[in-house]
Amino acid sequence: MRAERRATVFDLDDTLIDSGAAWGRVCAAFTARHGHRWRAEDDVAIHGNGEWASYVAGLCRGSVSGAEVVEVCTGAMVDDCAAGRVRALPGAVELVREAARHGRVGVATASPRRFVLAALQGLGLAGEMSAVVCGEDVVRVKPAPDPYLRAAAELGVPPERCLAVEDSPAGILSAAAAGMAVLAVPRAGAELPADVAALSAAQALTAVDAVRLLPGLLAPRPAPLVSGGAP
Repeated sequence: MRAERRATVFDLDDTLIDSGAAWGRVCAAFTARHGHRWRAEDDVAIHGNGEWASYVAGLCRGSVSGAEVVEVCTGAMVDDCAAGRVRALPGAVELVREAARHGRVGVATASPRRFVLAALQGLGLAGEMSAVVCGEDVVRVKPAPDPYLRAAAELGVPPERCLAVEDSPAGILSAAAAGMAVLAVPRAGAELPADVAALSAAQALTAVDAVRLLPGLLAPRPAPLVSGGAP
């Protein structure tokens, strides 16, 4: 008897859309108004970080709340979507549509819902998504398993029958902790820590490469052997 994965859950930022630099630019502009000069390590700190708003608020020395960070920075990113400045990574749209051929598809992201829906609409992918889990939907964000567990529940598919597609260490840890197999697509130039890379079922350099890997990862797998059965 063979078990089949029937759903794929995607991260959004830097997995499907080229938005990491834009989030950094928007957050840098916000903190500059409060006396902070953005650094390269700040870009690293917010990448894949579900607590990004609290981090940015902390850079402002207590003069703003995390809620204000979310409101202002999300508004700027939604404006970028409306202006066509948030684009799909090469191969990402094809990757989602290939996944949809094999089962249900969802998104699990730390980004705010206003931005997520605007981005998916802009890519023409909103109709493909049977589940959209955003930063405000869970108490514990990545690397906790909660975003992927909630996505699996909304899709109606057990986590062990889902494939997650992720770019960040925090996201890979989250999906693996939820019991999902992971296709890792690290953002350009990034190298995963060895212990995180070991958690992935496969790695692809780009979404274009991932399109070729996806059917094999979603194919039926042998069911686990049950000990004590007949020879």
